[in-house]
Amino acid sequence: MFFIDTLEFEGLGNRSYLAGGPSAAVVVDPPRDIDQVIAAAARRGVRIAFVAETHVHNDYVTGGLELARVTGARYLVPAGAHVSFARTPVADGDTVTVDEGLVLRALSTPGHTPHHTSYALSEDGRGVAAFTGGSLLIGTVGRPDLVEPRLTERLARAQHASAHRLAAELDDEVPVLPTHGFGSFCSSSQAEGDATTIGKERATNEALTQDVDTFVARMLAGLDDVPAYYAHMGPANAAGPLPVDLTPPRRADADEIASRLSAGEWVVDLRSRTAFAEGHVAGSFNFEGDGKLATYLAWLIPWGKPVTLLAETPERIAAAQRELARVGIDRPAAAAIGGPAAWLREGEQPASFPRARFADLADARGRGAEVVVLDVRRDSERAAGFVAGSIHIPVHELPGRLGEVPDGVVWVHCAGGMRAAIAASLLDACGRDVVAVDDSFDAATAAGLTLTGPGADHNG
Repeated sequence: MFFIDTLEFEGLGNRSYLAGGPSAAVVVDPPRDIDQVIAAAARRGVRIAFVAETHVHNDYVTGGLELARVTGARYLVPAGAHVSFARTPVADGDTVTVDEGLVLRALSTPGHTPHHTSYALSEDGRGVAAFTGGSLLIGTVGRPDLVEPRLTERLARAQHASAHRLAAELDDEVPVLPTHGFGSFCSSSQAEGDATTIGKERATNEALTQDVDTFVARMLAGLDDVPAYYAHMGPANAAGPLPVDLTPPRRADADEIASRLSAGEWVVDLRSRTAFAEGHVAGSFNFEGDGKLATYLAWLIPWGKPVTLLAETPERIAAAQRELARVGIDRPAAAAIGGPAAWLREGEQPASFPRARFADLADARGRGAEVVVLDVRRDSERAAGFVAGSIHIPVHELPGRLGEVPDGVVWVHCAGGMRAAIAASLLDACGRDVVAVDDSFDAATAAGLTLTGPGADHNG
């Protein structure tokens, strides 16, 4: 009897899979931190015989090469992928026997990348799973614009064809197990749900319900921003990532924290946005440890800039270190535990700024207060409606555009509060008076604020 275990990585919106039989298994698209994969195999009592990549990833650093080295597994990589290490190249139709009666077959499914390969798993000739990587996702497909702009339309058309191939060759009841699509920016659009089958996708996925021209036009029109760090992931994976080092970083005291800030390094406070706003080390930035830490920190930080982590507990530092290693931020320069009292030198006072709701913003405007409203959502979000009179700088562009924020008290908002907290910390660090709007954007209309834009429900 076969099994399939799912390893979820919520911060990046991805999944990896361990699938096998009584004695042996295959790992599909493993994360950089392979220890948890090895532990999952140990719990099952199976040997990892194969490691399979669906493609050279653009959004995270793979652990595939190291996992294959440590376990002695054969490393299956699409034959069309240009890589600098020894592997077993797989072409369309190639098969491997994972365990007795359990066969993995490669299906060429270009679109997310030119060499993308899905894997169909069968037990005694019956299809039991399709590992679709960045091809067919839940309700959507992987985006085609991460490789080369000149290839985007061609790859979008290939995505349509690949989805149809999967639907044609696999039975309706076969589970679809993608790598991307759970909040990942590798997904061409965000869909709800966390489980699906070929039959469900055949009925609902736009790649399978629309003609190719309509599908391509709509997909290309809806593509969102690409995190800046993606530019570093593909080359790292093609070169062959080094093993990850998750040993604890060196501890920094208050003097070292101050010194690193003075040197222009990044000091990142992982505490909640509430705790940060109430008191923090002046000049530090707030990226909540339980938010999309890896995505937004890797997106905003100048690549290669040393980073020092601050958190209340060693466990939070360890979790952040693990998540950051997945996107190539391998070693924090240092770390400190506790709170502002331990991180500030004698005589220094913590910095702080107020938090508010959209109702507070409406009240301030109603009293005639001169305020700057800064919207740090992405372009696609703002297109659906925005607070009248607000200025717009997406949070990932803010570090390079701080000088564009008008003078005055800046009320900064996003869609829910997390990105507003990041932006508020950036503004606070450069000496601006800031108010972080910690509220759902849906509350703006109810608060009496006027929204404008083509998708807005207007209110006065």
